[in-house]
Amino acid sequence: MELRQLEYFVAVAEEANFTRAAERLHVAQPGVSAQIRRLERELGQPLLDRSARAVRLTEVGAAALPHARAALAAVAGVRQAVDELTGLVRGQVAMGMVSSRGPVNLPDLLARFHERHPAVDITLAEATSDVLLAGVADGRFDVALIGVSGEPPPGIGLEVVLDEPLVAISGPDDPLTGQATITLSELESRSLVSLPKGTGMRAIVDAAFLADGARPRVTLEAGDPNVVAELVGRGLGVAVVPMSLATHYTKLHAMKITRPAGLRAKLALAWRTEGPVSPAARVFISQARALLGL
Repeated sequence: MELRQLEYFVAVAEEANFTRAAERLHVAQPGVSAQIRRLERELGQPLLDRSARAVRLTEVGAAALPHARAALAAVAGVRQAVDELTGLVRGQVAMGMVSSRGPVNLPDLLARFHERHPAVDITLAEATSDVLLAGVADGRFDVALIGVSGEPPPGIGLEVVLDEPLVAISGPDDPLTGQATITLSELESRSLVSLPKGTGMRAIVDAAFLADGARPRVTLEAGDPNVVAELVGRGLGVAVVPMSLATHYTKLHAMKITRPAGLRAKLALAWRTEGPVSPAARVFISQARALLGL
């Protein structure tokens, strides 16, 4: 009995499909089938029922699955113990990020971690804050850079990386240009350029309009805050954006929002505080917090 046979068996059992299991393992599908047949011959019993469209465990397979998982976990524990003793960190870290990460230098953070721990594979994906937060909670991401619009769900830790005021912006030829302050109700009749729903900033802006007794008329949406600013600059509407973005585009006119007062954009690092966390993820989270000054 070989460890890879147990690994293939567990993958097929969890995916209920030989092809998906092979893709997950990065091996050819015939190889997976051959190794599991060899395991079944050695045990003298079929582990998988292949008669239906979805592969199912036999009664023997269901009894064997937890022991196969335990054997693989034990091997991983041996490797982890040796790595910790020698100071070597290996494994995988899955990170998610929002496109509106402001001045946070994420490439530098990832590059510095890779220099220190070259044996760790890092994956990076971009999504909206609600998708990222759900991904951290269910284990798809080890850590994520998200826009904050409220309290995190239980089991999620947050450290604010960036906290800055929100301002309203208009283009150089807009009638609002020259106005120093504004209320959100004054923007109710204007075309609003905004990030899409699901982003932290959109949630803050929608809630702020509601608090001011107004309803935003969003006519243009863009996932990249820079595109939002460029659309405003071309006279296609007004927007509510972080101060740092407004000052980056010198042709845009920024106005302080006086009602509701105190609107701020917050970017935060999120990770699981409950449930399993790999050694590589623990080291990455620790170093990310240190490098970001948290």
